[in-house]
Amino acid sequence: MFFQHFGACRFIYNWGLENKIRTYETDGKSISRFALQKMLPDLKSEHDWMKDVNSQSIQSALLNLENAFTRFFREKKGFPKFKSRKNPVQSFSVPQHYIVNFDTHKIKLPKIGWVKTKLHRKYEGARKNCNSVSHLNGQIFH
Repeated sequence: MFFQHFGACRFIYNWGLENKIRTYETDGKSISRFALQKMLPDLKSEHDWMKDVNSQSIQSALLNLENAFTRFFREKKGFPKFKSRKNPVQSFSVPQHYIVNFDTHKIKLPKIGWVKTKLHRKYEGARKNCNSVSHLNGQIFH
């Protein structure tokens, strides 16, 4: 399930980047993140495998794309690049609806379920985001 989430977020990021480039070339205008998010239900109906992926993770991929364009225009960091499946580091974010159980050392992620993890210390305050990152050697970090 993790790798399906990694692939779906990469797919959406690349799809959004392609749409932004194509819209700018044809109309001379940029398409907003919200317009791209409105297209997601149609895209999900075309690709059945995307129904198994958390929708908020997909939306956060579009947020990452928007942040990449913001950095490009404001800080001149370089034009956003398409994400490759061969990149050794893959990631996705879960903005809400996840549960951390410090007693059993598990995290419950939507559409994935309970995942065993190493929790080194309890944290205080509100949880805002859970990022899952996979490295080339197969380790997944939360």
